Amino acid sequence: MERTIFTSEHNLFRQSFQTFVEREIAPHYERWERAGCVDRALWASAGAAGFLSLGIPEEDGGSGIDDFRYNAIISEELSRHFFMGVGFAVHTDLVIPYLVHHARGEQRSRWLPRIASGAAIGAIAMTEPAAGSDLAGIRTTARREGDHYILSGQKTFISNGINSDLVIVVARTDPTAGHRGISLLVVERDMPGFSRGRNLEKIGQHAQDTAELFFDDVPVPVTNLLGEEGRGFAYLMGELPQERLTIAVSAMAGAEAAFAQTVAYCAERTAFGRPIGDFQHTRFLLAELKTELTIGRVFVDRCIEAHVAGRLTTEEASMAKWWATELQNRVVDRGLQLHGGYGYMREYPISRAFLDARVQTIYGGTTEIMKEIIGRSLFPRRERG
Repeated sequence: MERTIFTSEHNLFRQSFQTFVEREIAPHYERWERAGCVDRALWASAGAAGFLSLGIPEEDGGSGIDDFRYNAIISEELSRHFFMGVGFAVHTDLVIPYLVHHARGEQRSRWLPRIASGAAIGAIAMTEPAAGSDLAGIRTTARREGDHYILSGQKTFISNGINSDLVIVVARTDPTAGHRGISLLVVERDMPGFSRGRNLEKIGQHAQDTAELFFDDVPVPVTNLLGEEGRGFAYLMGELPQERLTIAVSAMAGAEAAFAQTVAYCAERTAFGRPIGDFQHTRFLLAELKTELTIGRVFVDRCIEAHVAGRLTTEEASMAKWWATELQNRVVDRGLQLHGGYGYMREYPISRAFLDARVQTIYGGTTEIMKEIIGRSLFPRRERG
């Protein structure tokens, strides 16, 4: 089915990013997988090419392009090439919106040009050892002392955790105020008391540096408070729909690529003297997946359009995230099965797709949390007198 959400300008941008992927990522990706981290030089190259400045106004050193379809193109191309370990989306789709929407005055001139150029790599630290999808359960605290906050706590599973220079940290500035006691602080690389733990070993997305972060009474200047104190939870709720849509976009593109790889393999691989694609079971299975992919693509594209128009709801983003990521996992699982023993070999792209996709139903809010969000919207609380 033809996609109609992109213009000729978007298509030219896609071609440009495809060239970037072929030149700057493909030749090095296996090495980054083994190292567990992408070279910082890639970020400088991406910044120079304009791929890290989406959403940042020109006066703040950015491209001035505020159109999520460009972000979607980058996520799609990385997923289609099975390069999901490149952490651009965390930087551009998660960190940049927080800074653009809530940074003020000198914060903008101090952070945004560096983020746009790739001189500073961004991360956001929400998850803790005892608090994942439930952000209300975070224990990291920041107490005000004069012109500093004293930040104490631990974060884990932080994408871009090793490479990051600016980390948006979710912390409690008022432990007695519930949701209203949460604030966002920007922690910079060399602040005293800020340290990184090990680069965590994962079953997939090996090139993505994922780390533990420790805050041992870190003195964070009050000037590094992002937005207003106590408004952090509201800011998170406002930005999470884009994060979840980004994951859905990545999931759909990755699923489509894995499906195409599987169809090509079934046309070539023979069993009992004929291609395995000639067997009715194989054709029926692929027909089912193709239908689900087509339906999923239509819905995710509709969500992209809604987001560009400012109409995407939290519930719709949650639907897109859980449906697309669960579909991706089904597609790569069936694809690996149809590859047989070869699908279990690392040299076949379907094996990487299988491992990389598994976390998609977990980060950004688990499938179960997405269903809870959707379910709650069906039974809104009644006003009590």
